[in-house]
Amino acid sequence: MYNSKLLNRQIKKYLRGAPIPQEMEGLLAIVNDAYNHYEENHKLLQRALELSSIELNQAKNRISLTLSELNEKNEDLLSSIHYARLIQEAILPSEDRFRTVLPESFVFHAPRDIVSGDFYWLQEYDDKILVAAVDCTGHGVPGAFMSIIGNNALNAAVREEGLTTPSLILDSLNRGVSSTLRSQSNSSESAGIKDGMDIALISIDYKNKKVEYAGAYNPLYVIRDGNLLETKGDKFPIGLAQDDDVRLFTNHSFDLKEGDCVYIFSDGYPDQFGGPQGKKFKYDNFRSLLFKIHELSPRKQLKMVQQGFADWKGDLPQLDDVLLIGLRL
Repeated sequence: MYNSKLLNRQIKKYLRGAPIPQEMEGLLAIVNDAYNHYEENHKLLQRALELSSIELNQAKNRISLTLSELNEKNEDLLSSIHYARLIQEAILPSEDRFRTVLPESFVFHAPRDIVSGDFYWLQEYDDKILVAAVDCTGHGVPGAFMSIIGNNALNAAVREEGLTTPSLILDSLNRGVSSTLRSQSNSSESAGIKDGMDIALISIDYKNKKVEYAGAYNPLYVIRDGNLLETKGDKFPIGLAQDDDVRLFTNHSFDLKEGDCVYIFSDGYPDQFGGPQGKKFKYDNFRSLLFKIHELSPRKQLKMVQQGFADWKGDLPQLDDVLLIGLRL
């Protein structure tokens, strides 16, 4: 009989013990080969499925292990970034210090990420109060590293060089940051670094009733007697100075008038997308907002700018770090 058990059963059932007719031998041989191939292929398919199942389980285990390792590394990375935030917060002037030095002031600082490329700076030196709003290239960790470089360079300009004129402080900051970045750009990986920072810096001299300002791109807004006055900064950033091409910053000076409201800021607020059509807030709306709130107390002004930003942004992602400092002189 034939090799296929199934075929033999079918033949016996059909012939009921009678001999196989000769004319059916060839056909049955072909059918027998087909059954044999079917059984072999069926066994191969079952084996393949078993191996596939084993390999699939092994792949699942490898993926599970990899995900576990990635989660662990991610937790370590987030822990490091959160620790970096604590370091960054430690170098920023505390809210209590700001209120002590400048009682009629507020700071709206909203990092886009855990750490920020925007930072604010406050120093008292030689009967003058120095305040800066600084916007470093990028945001997140790269911006945070730049903020530490900038903070250290500002402190050195005042504490070590004894500078209090805003333009001279920015010249010193420009040299210091540019030198630091050039020393880090010798490798091919760091070649062509274009990092830097925009800044608005003011010096308040209550004794002589003077206010001085210098800026890299970022302007100064003063609201006085119902008018918003804008003083623009120079059109070049901190950090791109070359030894053979050092541009100097312009110093602006004006008399202090009691009741003046002064605002310095980064571009994060006016550049935020939002509103009914998902467009930028823009500087016209930003100036209108400041003019609308300038007669309120600093605490109420802060609440208004916070709420205004949240309402405008809505469900859209925050585009950049946000920094706004308001002072009533």
